[in-house]
Amino acid sequence: MTGTQAPVVESSPVQVYAAGSLREAFTEIARDHEVRTGQRVALTFGASGLLRERIEKGEPAQVFASADTSHPQRLAERGRWRPPVVFTRNALCALTSDKISATPDTLLATLLRSDVRVGTSTPQADPSGDYAWALFRQADTLQPGAYAQLDRKALQLTGGADSPKPPAGRGTYAWVMDQRQADVFLTYCTNAVAAQTEVPRLRVVQLPPVLQVGAAYGLTVRADASPAALAFAAALRDPAARAVLQRLGFGQP
Repeated sequence: MTGTQAPVVESSPVQVYAAGSLREAFTEIARDHEVRTGQRVALTFGASGLLRERIEKGEPAQVFASADTSHPQRLAERGRWRPPVVFTRNALCALTSDKISATPDTLLATLLRSDVRVGTSTPQADPSGDYAWALFRQADTLQPGAYAQLDRKALQLTGGADSPKPPAGRGTYAWVMDQRQADVFLTYCTNAVAAQTEVPRLRVVQLPPVLQVGAAYGLTVRADASPAALAFAAALRDPAARAVLQRLGFGQP
């Protein structure tokens, strides 16, 4: 490093807690960071709300990357974490079975059909679920009564503390849809594309602009974070990391 002193490599790995939708991206980014700096990084993935609860109970996370900004903001309000910054973005898509024929223009009508089972993640525990309910509210402005119908029929299949876990080596959403637990699953577009790669018969349907809900991902570090933790958090906002995120379907901050 020209003109600067190389950072000291800490013996303990940097403990990074991150939203499950970041698994592929962060695994690659952390591996590259370890090769470049020699600093080990320990990654823990899960639903952002559940991770935040674990941190509040004393687990030793130093960096927290959430699929929203509200969970890291709650940590910051307690004074032990720094205010979050948005470091990437995502969007919702509909992941459908091969039995469903839907387009962006017909998606709302499909979701409202009585014979179509709509799967979501679990609100409050997983921001993906919160975004799905935001979509339901948006749908109600287009078709009064849609919110009540979708709120009543939605199946909260993932992201909760007691949600069934897929077998080792299986992606959550690919597994749920492969098991035909839902006909349509509302999840991040990055998750939907990964599920379709695992189970090619699944289909990915973009939401029409009038229903789209943007997902802003928040990044925070402990107020007393170690230099190594600060360095990894900074690396997540560097061009190399952003290139990885963009290649995997995430948006610019």
